[in-house]
Amino acid sequence: MTLHHIPYTAWHLVYVVLGATISSIFDRGRFAIVFFAFALAVGVAAHALDELKGRPLRTRIPDGALWAMAVVSLIGASGVGAYAAATITVTIVPSIAAGVFLVLAYNLEWFGGQFHTDRQFAVAWGVFPVLTTHWGMVSRIEPAGIAATAAAYALTGAQRALSTPARELRRRTREVTGTLTRHDGSQSPLDARRLGAPLEAALRALSWAMI
Repeated sequence: MTLHHIPYTAWHLVYVVLGATISSIFDRGRFAIVFFAFALAVGVAAHALDELKGRPLRTRIPDGALWAMAVVSLIGASGVGAYAAATITVTIVPSIAAGVFLVLAYNLEWFGGQFHTDRQFAVAWGVFPVLTTHWGMVSRIEPAGIAATAAAYALTGAQRALSTPARELRRRTREVTGTLTRHDGSQSPLDARRLGAPLEAALRALSWAMI
């Protein structure tokens, strides 16, 4: 529960639902396969690897347990992907490889963090789930898929723009001091709670809106 950021995990799994339901063909069996693979990769592996890199959540979960969660989940997701390639379309194989790479490169900050940027976040956790699921449904990219992909990129970018300063205040900031002075001369004190409240409220609203 600590690792998985349930509202955020649900938010990104919604992109899988979106990619499937905007397709001209909706197959429940295919959807279930792809959804399960993303639940393992995004819901478990990505968060376990993220905690391994710098302990941002300050948990006491042993490194071995985090590695075990990540490896088993990635193997499981890859196995589900292989089943999808065998039963749905072999053209989904590149997506399986790309998914494993993105989980590892982003969360472990490979290549000096080149894949751990706001743009890569939007591509990996917004665009990729929509496109992969959409392709799994129809084996092509339809106009609705392009529109949904653009929306996912923008929404994930908005999430990142809000969550980065929110995490800075929540996890790394010990104290904020200052005063807000209005044009009429009235003043209000500034602290971490006041600065973070609108960010957290917007993220909560967006996460529920996505679901």
